[in-house]
Amino acid sequence: MLKSHAKFHLGQVVRHRKHPFRGVVFDVDATFSNSEEWYDAIPEENRPTKEQPFYHLLAENAQSYYVAYVSEQNLLADHSGEPIDHPDLSDLFGEFEDGVYPLHFQLN
Repeated sequence: MLKSHAKFHLGQVVRHRKHPFRGVVFDVDATFSNSEEWYDAIPEENRPTKEQPFYHLLAENAQSYYVAYVSEQNLLADHSGEPIDHPDLSDLFGEFEDGVYPLHFQLN
């Protein structure tokens, strides 16, 4: 059964359930929309189902900043109240307020 609603929203700060990184949601795919090579590179025992939302994140860990593509089942809302320091945040979002980043522009 296909889930019809995303749990997380644009500008929301989330963290990975298993790996030590946090990020800001900047796009959502209703179902898996990456390459088969990317999907097959995930160990089979950790491979998420494709029939769920996948999130594009401006992510950071203790060592670097990057873009991550993560299934909904592997994300949790981050309630730390701490901002993200990703250098590309200001291209898409305004200043961190009330735990979220507001978009700079209207979406269609």
